[in-house]
Amino acid sequence: MSIQLDDYRLLGRSGLRVSPLSLGTMTFGVGSGWGSTDSDAQHMVDRYIELGGNFIDTANFYASGGSEQLLGQFIQGRRNQLALASKYSLTMQAGDPNACGNHRKNMVQSVEASLKRMKTDYLDLLYLHVWDCRTPVEEILRAFDDLVRAGKILYAGISDTPAWQISRMQAIAELRGWTPLVALQIPYNLTERSVEREFMPMAQEMGLGILPWSPLAGGVLSGKYSKGDLQNTGETANTQMNSRKSINIATGRLSDKALEIAGVVGGIAAELNCTSAQVALAWTLLNPAVVSPIIGARTLEQFNDNLKALDVNFSEDQIAKLDTVSKIETCFPHNMMDTPLSNNMFGGVKIEKRRR
Repeated sequence: MSIQLDDYRLLGRSGLRVSPLSLGTMTFGVGSGWGSTDSDAQHMVDRYIELGGNFIDTANFYASGGSEQLLGQFIQGRRNQLALASKYSLTMQAGDPNACGNHRKNMVQSVEASLKRMKTDYLDLLYLHVWDCRTPVEEILRAFDDLVRAGKILYAGISDTPAWQISRMQAIAELRGWTPLVALQIPYNLTERSVEREFMPMAQEMGLGILPWSPLAGGVLSGKYSKGDLQNTGETANTQMNSRKSINIATGRLSDKALEIAGVVGGIAAELNCTSAQVALAWTLLNPAVVSPIIGARTLEQFNDNLKALDVNFSEDQIAKLDTVSKIETCFPHNMMDTPLSNNMFGGVKIEKRRR
C-alpha cells in the first residue's frame, strides 16, 4: 500500500506534522558541477508543495547562505504552510572564532542571519549541525530554549552528534523544563547501518524523530557506479572534491561492499519494475524510528523519481535479501546481551519485552 506526501507524520515527541519525505536543499545555489540549476531547484520546491509536501530542510552553510536565499525566494507567499528547518554550527566567516561552533553567540547570530536570508520571522526547526566537542551542553540547551521563548524558532533538533551526548542533553532538558530535542539527523542507508546499534533505539526512547540524510549513500545506491569507478581511487581522493564521485571516494561511500549492496538493490528494483533509488529510499522507511528521509536530488528528474519511493511495496523475501547483504557486525554490549548468557537475567522465565 503506497503512501503520499500528505500522509503526515508526527515529528518525534511533538505535535508537528511533517511529510514522509523531506525536501533537502544542499544542492541549491551551489553553482558547481554537482549543484542544481536555479530553475530545477524552483521546480522541485513547487512540485513538492503541489503534492502536499511540507517539510523543507536547509542550512546556513549550504552554498555559503545561497541555499537559504534561493529557498526564501521560492517559498514567498507559502511560508506558513511549510515546516522549515535550518542548521547552524559550521563556519560562515573564515578566521572568526565565534562565527562557528555550537555556542550561544553563534547560534543566535546564525538564526538572525538565516531569517534575513529566507525573509521569514521564524524557523519551525533549528538543528545543531555538527558537534564541536567544546561547548557545554547547558549553554546549547538554554540558548535553544531562549530562542523558542523569543519566537525565533519553534522546535530544536540535533545532527551528527554522539548518541550518549544527545541522550544526556535530552535528559537535562526534561529535568530543567527546557525545550526538548524533537529531531535527529544522521546518515542512514543500506551501506551505513551502524546507527542502528545506538542511535535508533536511543532516539525512540528519548522522543526524537529520525531524518536520514544521504539515504542513497551519495548516489551509490542509485546504481550509477560500477567497479570501473574504483580505479585510481587514491589519485581521485587526493584531488579537489568537486564532484559527487570524488566526494564518495574520499569519504569511503564508494567501495566494493557498497557496490555489492547496490547490485542487490538493482536486482530487486528490476523485480519491482522501479528504480534502484526508489528501492533504497523505501527501505529506510521500513525502520519505525525513521520519520522522513531527506531527498537530496540535483535535478527535477531525480526528484520526481525519488518521490515514487512512496509507492514501493516489498515482499518479505526482498526485505530479507536487502537486510542480509547490508548486515552489520554486532558489537558490545549487544553481542553479550543477545547470547544465551542473557537468560541468566530471567531465571528461565519468559518476560515480555517492552514495546516502544
